[in-house]
Amino acid sequence: MRLFNCTLMIFVFVQFALTQQEDIEKELFLLPDVMFKAVETPPGFLAAYELRIRQPIDHANPKKGFFFQKAYLSHKGFDKPMVFVTEGYDCGRNITYELTRLLDANQVEVEHRFFGESYPDSLDYKYLTLKQSSADLHHIHDLLRQLYRGKWLSTGISKGGQTSIYYRYFYPADVDVTVPYVAPLNLEREDKRIYTFLDTIGTDECQVKIKALQIRLLKERDSVLPLLKLYCKGARLQFTYLNFEEAFEYTVLEYPFSFWQWGFNCDIIPADTSSVENALLHLLDVVNISFFSDLEIKAYASHYYQAAAEMGYYGYETDDFGNLLKALPLKPNPSAALTPYKMHVEFDSTITLATYKWLQTKGDRFIYIYGGSDTWSATAVPPSANVDALWFFLPGRGHGGARIRNMSPDEKEKMIAALNRWLKLDITLEKKSE
Repeated sequence: MRLFNCTLMIFVFVQFALTQQEDIEKELFLLPDVMFKAVETPPGFLAAYELRIRQPIDHANPKKGFFFQKAYLSHKGFDKPMVFVTEGYDCGRNITYELTRLLDANQVEVEHRFFGESYPDSLDYKYLTLKQSSADLHHIHDLLRQLYRGKWLSTGISKGGQTSIYYRYFYPADVDVTVPYVAPLNLEREDKRIYTFLDTIGTDECQVKIKALQIRLLKERDSVLPLLKLYCKGARLQFTYLNFEEAFEYTVLEYPFSFWQWGFNCDIIPADTSSVENALLHLLDVVNISFFSDLEIKAYASHYYQAAAEMGYYGYETDDFGNLLKALPLKPNPSAALTPYKMHVEFDSTITLATYKWLQTKGDRFIYIYGGSDTWSATAVPPSANVDALWFFLPGRGHGGARIRNMSPDEKEKMIAALNRWLKLDITLEKKSE
């Protein structure tokens, strides 16, 4: 009898899942501007699809043409919440986010305009703006809202978190709650708050060790560069956008930013007496020179354009290096140097500053999650007593560790209480531990 009941339950679930799949496919078929195909269903969902959404290149003038934006939809039930994942880059595969698991929700994950496969045939970067990318998300929201009429939350990580913030600024009524992870809000093309953070994070001893390693690598370049060339040959890295020595110097300058961003421990920094090989291997472990190779610069071309045009970025403090920089200018700035085709881009902070001010007075129902040791926390959205929102700065956590699963029990309780209050749901820690 027990075996019969188990078999019957499996049969009922399978029939329910097939019915749900038929229902969602019928509904998707009726939506304008949407093409879809079934993909592997993640555990716990009833169906999943890769979507291609037809988007205007210019939302203000659709006559300028269209492109198709890639997204993944994971369906659990029309009566459940929707988590709207706003990616900042490409979207290579369907990933279930922790907020989706926490809420037992549906999920749509959207590739950013002009990244990955979401390109028009003829690319004009002047249409890669915060306003245009937010309008893409609004269009997807309006399409899928016809099917999913419950609560909506938006979320994203890093640049994806930035995307969710700007989307909420332009379309504040689209979603009920926004949860950006490790999302900076840079106010300048070269935001100086980054330098203050890097000059003050960690102990004085650690600061000295980081600087000493940089100086040593630059001073001993005659020993370092032959080893690095062998590594790059093995990794099949090419350097034509930047020459090889420029890429090397950028890698050394990037070291402190990446060291704190990814949560490395000062104890692992090689001593001055260690071999050049060990010092170089440590550098490559923290910030690989591949980041400045042709392949990755091309992959992140749209990111550098956005940083140079509207979103801001950071440069490097080089006063301590004197004449040790041989290939780069004394004040190098990646957002200016790594733009597509090395185009000159004028920075316009209008939207960034307007969003910053709006968040301080009208940015209700946000949950900001930052790593206390992450370099990007230097340009975090600052806490404001004028809004109904939450901020979490997780001590000792870097860019990859600032997640709900790493919160303390008290922090989780506080976050879930806010979600229940804002969404009128009944989430519990016991049911939804990460």
